[in-house]
Amino acid sequence: MVALSVNVNKIALIRNSREGNYPDVAAYAQTCIDAGADGITVHPRPDQRHIRPGDVLELAQLTGQYASVEFNIEGNPFAPPLDDYPGLIALVEATGAQQCTLVPDGSDQLTSDHGFDLTTTAETLMPVIARLKNLGARISLFMDADIAQIDLARQLGVDRIELYTGPYAAAWQQPHQRESVYERYREAAQHATEIGLGVNAGHDLNLDNLTAFAKIPGLLEVSIGHALIVDAIDMGLHSAVQAYRALLTQAGS
Repeated sequence: MVALSVNVNKIALIRNSREGNYPDVAAYAQTCIDAGADGITVHPRPDQRHIRPGDVLELAQLTGQYASVEFNIEGNPFAPPLDDYPGLIALVEATGAQQCTLVPDGSDQLTSDHGFDLTTTAETLMPVIARLKNLGARISLFMDADIAQIDLARQLGVDRIELYTGPYAAAWQQPHQRESVYERYREAAQHATEIGLGVNAGHDLNLDNLTAFAKIPGLLEVSIGHALIVDAIDMGLHSAVQAYRALLTQAGS
């Protein structure tokens, strides 16, 4: 069955719009866990627009209470420390996160919108990957559905890739494009599995487009934040998590 990791960045974004700690990110992460989430994902950035270093430490303590709940930290390993943001690797080291998803996002990006181009970044990633392996983290690379790039990811010795599903979600709104784009992702995931890479996915997945994607071969985990939190406005957070969890369960049956 495909695991559901809930990205709680948007909860922190709401919190940061006012002074104080309301909503409490850890308390809502607890709600996600109680509702059946398999993991909690955070994507801290140097500008601390949402998740802050203190949140990362607190969420690590929370998820550490559960043997079956994974803590996944996403981010750009090359983003420099800024103020009290210590850098991605330092946060993984401080928390013992089970998974670290490396993402090539820049400081001027609103959100992650592309995977790594390993023809230009492989050499700079190699020492980062080696250090993360020494920390015991599972390493995933944020990648486009590009078989040649996926082959390069395998050569770097990472454990998984996370397929950037923004183009899939956009194609879902255009019925004439759905089948061809879906097939590209299916082939990419199947190839990754055949060469020994685990497959995660994330970005713009929602209750409408996830049912089909969850049936892609070899898919192990989806990380969902924005859509799930929007659904929570109507459904409540506990019910929204359960709805995504039920969809993944049904897709795997």
